[in-house]
Amino acid sequence: MSDDVAIITGAGSGIGRHFATELRRRNPQMRLVLADVNEQSLAQAFTPAENVVLHELDIRSVDNWRSVVADTLERFGRIDQLHNIAGVDRVAMFVDQPLENIDLLVDINLKGTLYGMRIVAEQMVAQGSGHIVNVASLAGVAPTPGTVIYSASKFGLRGASIATGVELRRHGVYVTVVCPDLVTTALFDQHVDEEDPEAVALIFSGSRALTTDEVSEAIFRALRDRPLEIDVPFSRGLLSKASNAAPSLLLRLYEPLKRKGMKEIERTRREREQS
Repeated sequence: MSDDVAIITGAGSGIGRHFATELRRRNPQMRLVLADVNEQSLAQAFTPAENVVLHELDIRSVDNWRSVVADTLERFGRIDQLHNIAGVDRVAMFVDQPLENIDLLVDINLKGTLYGMRIVAEQMVAQGSGHIVNVASLAGVAPTPGTVIYSASKFGLRGASIATGVELRRHGVYVTVVCPDLVTTALFDQHVDEEDPEAVALIFSGSRALTTDEVSEAIFRALRDRPLEIDVPFSRGLLSKASNAAPSLLLRLYEPLKRKGMKEIERTRREREQS
């Protein structure tokens, strides 16, 4: 894939920034279209070049998507990879969630990603090849109390990704959904500082938070192996699928997982105070 053309959303920070940086390091000749709603953070992270194009992109806008795709085709003539990494979260118990957060999370995490996937998939089908990687979450594999709207949006994205992946394989186009556990990005720090730690307790109930490098490696594995889904880590993926398959299991696991998560939040806060 040394001369592939790839569009990466959310490239200005977090997982998107790390993956874009690593992709460019491993494949200097790749033609990259790096997009983010925060144009300033994108410009701070990357320098435009002959094979690196920066685009401000609000993924909630169909017009924005069409503009980025049209410019990519005009410059490079094809699209080999689309990496949908942009996303947001707003944590609170459901009855405490402002109603506007429903639109915000669904519009960005689900609708905005589907817009891009639909527009780019049409081009990939026409050219007879391509790979779309959508970054969802283990919260899209198992219902996650405390982050209900986020969980709902990622459930939708995971379902749409797997179904579309089955549809498009006969056209030579692959779709993989990557579902990571908690990752040490700016969102991690935001969750640690939540006023209601109970709302984020399940997020912190794993053995440890993932690094952006681990998630990037999962995306590279997706490009290599072309599966429908990758859960990171695999063990938490199994637990998530078990609790989704048997909802009563979540009732039994919720309290012990919540206690474990609360202890982890307290430990992380103490470490930050001491450092």
